Amino acid sequence: MPQKSEFVEYLIEMLQPLGEIRAKPMFGGWGFYADERFFAIVADEGFYVKVDDVSREEFETRGLKPFRYEVRDTKATMDYYEPPPEAMDDRELLCEWARKGIDAAVRKVSAKKKPRKKK
Repeated sequence: MPQKSEFVEYLIEMLQPLGEIRAKPMFGGWGFYADERFFAIVADEGFYVKVDDVSREEFETRGLKPFRYEVRDTKATMDYYEPPPEAMDDRELLCEWARKGIDAAVRKVSAKKKPRKKK
């Protein structure tokens, strides 16, 4: 198991007000969980928060960028965006933006649990 970087440890400490925070290694980066809800990733030394159709506009309006990577000459974009740079040094602000990721994760799980209507 790879060792957590100082950056990952820093984020775990900063995000403690959100609940039990843990980071799990994945694909060369880290997946972040708050009370077992997967809400963020660390990749390429950047922190990215989960977004969905409800929260994406707020990130894009602020000019925040999504996580992008390349696979076999193809560029892919994931539904994870960086919080504003000023949030990285402000616990309250970082937690506010990370909470948006937790909320998106909750909505995703809730959408999967909704029963389908019969035709």
